[in-house]
Amino acid sequence: MSLTPSNMIALGSPLPAFRLPDAEGREVDSADFAGRPVLVAFICNHCPFVKHIADAFADFAREYQAKGLAVVAINSNDFHAHPDDSPARMREEIDARGYTFHYLVDESQDVARTFEAACTPDFFLFDHEHRLAYRGQFDASRPSKETPVTGEDLRAAADAVLADRAPATQQTPSMGCNIKWK
Repeated sequence: MSLTPSNMIALGSPLPAFRLPDAEGREVDSADFAGRPVLVAFICNHCPFVKHIADAFADFAREYQAKGLAVVAINSNDFHAHPDDSPARMREEIDARGYTFHYLVDESQDVARTFEAACTPDFFLFDHEHRLAYRGQFDASRPSKETPVTGEDLRAAADAVLADRAPATQQTPSMGCNIKWK
């Protein structure tokens, strides 16, 4: 299990435009989230770091979607080399975890490159004007630690964005498996 940190791109960066299919083949466009803050999470099915937070992330998404945050997850792993990350397995993961957000397939990996996503999980929170307000970890928990999964870092950032405030600029990179590039 290799440990890869997220790239801490500049706060204030614009939301990259994207149009991707979900696990069922329905297209989702970043323009669909106009006027709302949006969280883009790069996740996958097989990474132990994602598995460690998956249930808590599903709960976070339900809670914050009800507060007005758009949530979308993108799987950019090469699923031909890693079949556990295939769209069919993504559908199973959606059902098993109760994901209420769009879980998109980035087969070309172009969207991950545009975001400069590096690992799974990798979180990018954009404000109402679709400017990057937070990038970093869900929380300080890791599969090898006793630290409970709370989502406290992302929760604090999302609470600030939803209240039209800037989150703290001191942000900790996410850590996880590297994106499985072709």
